[in-house]
Amino acid sequence: MLHGTSLSTRLKEFSFFSYEVHEALHISEQEKQIVLDSLTKIDIELQRGFDKHSKTLIVSNIELFLNYCTRFYDHQFIIREHINKDILTKFDQLLNQYYTSEQGQSLGFPTVAYFAEKFNYSANYFVDLIKKETGITPQEYLQTKIIELAKERIFDTTKTISEIGYALGFKYPQHFSRLFKQKVGMTQQEYRA
Repeated sequence: MLHGTSLSTRLKEFSFFSYEVHEALHISEQEKQIVLDSLTKIDIELQRGFDKHSKTLIVSNIELFLNYCTRFYDHQFIIREHINKDILTKFDQLLNQYYTSEQGQSLGFPTVAYFAEKFNYSANYFVDLIKKETGITPQEYLQTKIIELAKERIFDTTKTISEIGYALGFKYPQHFSRLFKQKVGMTQQEYRA
């Protein structure tokens, strides 16, 4: 039914389809009524029998329902802001532990999935939560934090730039160089000098 509709191209925008059960939407009584009204309208159309307007009306109501779900999730992230701040602090702590225990060298560059699992969240929920809290994706957040660590470590002249990159989890020195130059605006050697 969705093929050929605007909704079929938008489905990937609704990241909550990949959330885990424990990340379910918490809604107020008023929001619950909106959800029930949307589902009732869809049910009425399904029960009435199909005519030339049925597909359009059903798809429109499904899209409206999904748009409300997006709004309610956004609202949920806002009202749980104090919890989210704690998660951001713990995210920083986990990242620091990752590097103080030298996991960067053994496990490589940390992934969003690694941290999401540590919080017992699905990757999509974790991405949405961090993005709502910081305005950037967890991947961008990780890169920024890792470059901050790199800037500190670059002044240790007993280590080569490549050794620093490997310790931070980069498999190839050129990946470290590219990201560093992109974030800092100069090469590691220029920064060290």
